Amino acid sequence: MKDSAKEAVASFRRWSVAFNARDTEAQLAEMHFPHLRLAHNRFQWWETTDDFRAAQDEVTRLLEEEGWHHTASLSITSVQVGVDKVHLAIRQSRQREDGTEYNGFDTLWIFTMLKDRWGVQFRSSFLTNTRASGLGSSERP
Repeated sequence: MKDSAKEAVASFRRWSVAFNARDTEAQLAEMHFPHLRLAHNRFQWWETTDDFRAAQDEVTRLLEEEGWHHTASLSITSVQVGVDKVHLAIRQSRQREDGTEYNGFDTLWIFTMLKDRWGVQFRSSFLTNTRASGLGSSERP
């Protein structure tokens, strides 16, 4: 099971690099669908890769409005590990170009092994004070 945690962390790191580069296709390579996110006590739901893809221009615009330059991962901890599922507790820091943090938050990512590859399938973030946190998806009750 140690390999499971190692693989999930590696997948997260690849996703994070892609997010900072605003590379949607590389993000999708590290995700499973349907994909869910819980932020601001609202579920966001992307049924397919096309659903996720469709929202990314708007997400990028909102990030730029915030003054976002990149997101740094300050810590990544495997909190539960199984052969086909891993929970990662992550401390994130949204930062300006000069490296100053304007929004730090904790998030839980759940990675699953599907079709012989690891990918994130669920995220729950304590993200506040940001416009780009809750947009770009279908909402489900």
